[in-house]
Amino acid sequence: MVFSKQYRRLQCATEMLSDGSPTLIKALLQTQMRMLALIMISVVVSGCTLFGDDEIATDTLSGEQQMYREAQRYIASSNYDLAIATLQSLESRYPFGKFAEQAQLELIFAYHGAFQNEAAIEAADRFIRLHPTHPDVDYAFYMKGVAPYDLTEDFLSGLIPSDDSKRDVSRARESFAEFSQLIARYPNSRYAPDARARMIYLRNMLARHEIHVANYYFRRGAYMAALKRGQNVVENMQQSTAVADGLAVMAQAYALMNLDDLAQDTLSVLCVNYPEHPMLEENCSIATEFRFDKLEHSWINRASFGLFDPPKPPQFDYRPTVVDSESDDGSWWPF
Repeated sequence: MVFSKQYRRLQCATEMLSDGSPTLIKALLQTQMRMLALIMISVVVSGCTLFGDDEIATDTLSGEQQMYREAQRYIASSNYDLAIATLQSLESRYPFGKFAEQAQLELIFAYHGAFQNEAAIEAADRFIRLHPTHPDVDYAFYMKGVAPYDLTEDFLSGLIPSDDSKRDVSRARESFAEFSQLIARYPNSRYAPDARARMIYLRNMLARHEIHVANYYFRRGAYMAALKRGQNVVENMQQSTAVADGLAVMAQAYALMNLDDLAQDTLSVLCVNYPEHPMLEENCSIATEFRFDKLEHSWINRASFGLFDPPKPPQFDYRPTVVDSESDDGSWWPF
């Protein structure tokens, strides 16, 4: 509409130029200059209107990308504290952005790298709750299994060798349950093989912990409690490396409770499956140090309710060097 009016004015000016009057020529030149100035202004204004929104969108996207790449650089350099701050800022500024979901996954890893494992578990739970159908939700389940066990680690555990099976294993049980859930829900996940290997390690550790507890009950004279621990290993952890000791604990407990038939049956099973166990001699007879003689409690021990001068029953800590292939794959696993 504006351009058509300007075009008609140019036509009129051309017709007036044909008269040859100097005054008219000067007036027409001034009119043309004004028209050209108006045309240039209109083009500039229309250009800002047409391309302004795209420039704003491009700037916004590049800002989100820049923050995400910055967080990636921090993670690559193991600067997890700055990575956490950057990812949190990205999520708060662009909650529905292109990188929002990926930033939540990266945040789980950053928390774990910064030894903030409680926060890593919470972040994984949050991701699973918000994005249950996300193609990478299996990673959140996997990290829920990795993080709990690492909560029991401390600075000295990495410097001084220690037996994890003698420590509190509640977190290890939680980790085992999370890995079990991952494998049940996503058996073909790329994290499933690693989760299975970690479960083998955890299962062996939990079984060995049961044997340590049984040894403690033997020292206290709680033979039934020791028997329950051995039964738990034999019945529920059959592929662990502590099954042989589980059978030995059961045989010892039965004998100390005068259940000789059950003790002999258990020894027969031990002899058939683990003839190299130190409780047995070459002909499957009981070794001298494991004889089932009654353990006599001194009067000091009885008067102190088992706190002082306890009897010294045999202790079980047999760890075979050659085990079945599945146990061998995971018994060494450095969590």
